[in-house]
Amino acid sequence: MNSKIFLCLLPLSILAAITPTSNGARILSVYSFPGKSHFMMQKAIIKELVRNGHQVTLITAFSLAPLNLGSNYTEILIEPVYDFWKDIKEDAGARNIFEFTTMDVAGFLQMLQVLGVATTEHALKQPKVQAIINAKQTENVYDLLLVEQFYQEAFLALSHIYNIPVVSSSTLGYENHMSQMFGIVSPWSYVPHGFLPYSDRMSFWERVQNTYNSLYEDLHREYVYFPLMDDLVAKYFGHLPINLPKVTVMEKNISVMLLNSFAPLTSARPTIDGMVPVGGMHIYPPIALPTDMQKFLDEAEHGAIYFSLGSNVESKDMPPAYLKIFLDVFRTMKQRVLWKFENESITNLPPNVMVKKWMPQSDILAHPNVRVFITHGGLLGTQEGVHYAVPMLGMPFYCDQHLNLKKAESNGYAIVLDFHTLTSEQLRYSLHQLLHNSTYRENIKRFSSIFHDRPMGPRETALYWIDYVIRHKGARHLRAAGLDLKWYQFYLLDVIALVVAAVVVCIGVLVLLVRWILRQIGSEQTKQKVN
Repeated sequence: MNSKIFLCLLPLSILAAITPTSNGARILSVYSFPGKSHFMMQKAIIKELVRNGHQVTLITAFSLAPLNLGSNYTEILIEPVYDFWKDIKEDAGARNIFEFTTMDVAGFLQMLQVLGVATTEHALKQPKVQAIINAKQTENVYDLLLVEQFYQEAFLALSHIYNIPVVSSSTLGYENHMSQMFGIVSPWSYVPHGFLPYSDRMSFWERVQNTYNSLYEDLHREYVYFPLMDDLVAKYFGHLPINLPKVTVMEKNISVMLLNSFAPLTSARPTIDGMVPVGGMHIYPPIALPTDMQKFLDEAEHGAIYFSLGSNVESKDMPPAYLKIFLDVFRTMKQRVLWKFENESITNLPPNVMVKKWMPQSDILAHPNVRVFITHGGLLGTQEGVHYAVPMLGMPFYCDQHLNLKKAESNGYAIVLDFHTLTSEQLRYSLHQLLHNSTYRENIKRFSSIFHDRPMGPRETALYWIDYVIRHKGARHLRAAGLDLKWYQFYLLDVIALVVAAVVVCIGVLVLLVRWILRQIGSEQTKQKVN
């Protein structure tokens, strides 16, 4: 009897041991970037914080009012939602996102700069945000600033106004420039740039390209992008009676960064305690599907394919020639196809295909009859695919999608195709392989098991570290001393210079000594001849 009681109490004891003990804190959160996929991760964080008794004031582009979070939640809504894609298309000279596949890393960095500066300033202009900036009472108002680690750095100034520590959350997972924020080195020899389709085992020329693009981004951030953010800080915070450091300094004082990543979806690399992987935190247990989708999948005798290009790449904008390729191939298949397609009045739709403007992706992938996931390679989607062990057919368009799908292909649970060179034969063959070659399903089951194997769930991990920073009023003890070194000290260039100088001096002394000895010998020989 005692042993049964012990076994019943054991899970409760473990839960109590890992549950943070800090009292409800007052958190100012800024998730101003108007990206729907990005907000999925941030929404999960806010929900969990409020559910655990914290008071959250959220500056956001998307309302959480439908969640009825209660009196502990205060919302400052940015209106209207900024259409950053309009700016990006104009800057890139593109008609739609399908044309972004030809853009290089420099183009993507320019794109991120444009959307970062524009969306940040749009949020800073809001009267309610101005009220937060210009509040008369700033002491003992908030305990923590929670921000998104995505081209919104001007908002870090709020931590100086309210004298509070910062936790950031990155929907992109690991990025090379983050190493400088925490005082570590990401070796470009085996850590690929986040926008390149490389693995951690690069060829010589891939390492050349990786080094060039990684260095280019470092210099671009420091000398092109950060000055623009500094201008926004001066414009909207400069009138305050406080000394605000440069953005490059402020981002090096973030206590903890929550990263939307987890093994094995990222390659092994140097890290530090303050960089906390919480990949998959947006994934909740599946709920019942809408009746028509549930029936459509339940009756899929030969299995089903789920097709979605995410929230930014819309299938309705697909060039007609490529749309025809997909429809023609789907028409010849026994499998049913659920396709997130933003124009439900599409013509010539095969009877085995269902299209909807919106689909509950995670819940669909959880259905046992879904055999293949056709995806653009967004990080949230690939995590859902791995979580539910669904092999993937990937077509990357921009930014980290190339790296995400390269990793999936290297791990043996995905096939990657180039959208702009896609043919009916390639599509048909690739889908046949994913459906009938058991290797892909076996591989993704193995990697799914690794993805699930962690000491705490991702949401619990995020809450622990947020509470940790609040309890200790920051995490200065996690901050690497390397952040306070000059760049030449950090990379030991001064030490290398000393060693080189010492070697040069030794060689110089040796050369002089040899010359002196040779002169002495020559002098002796001359004297002997004279004698």
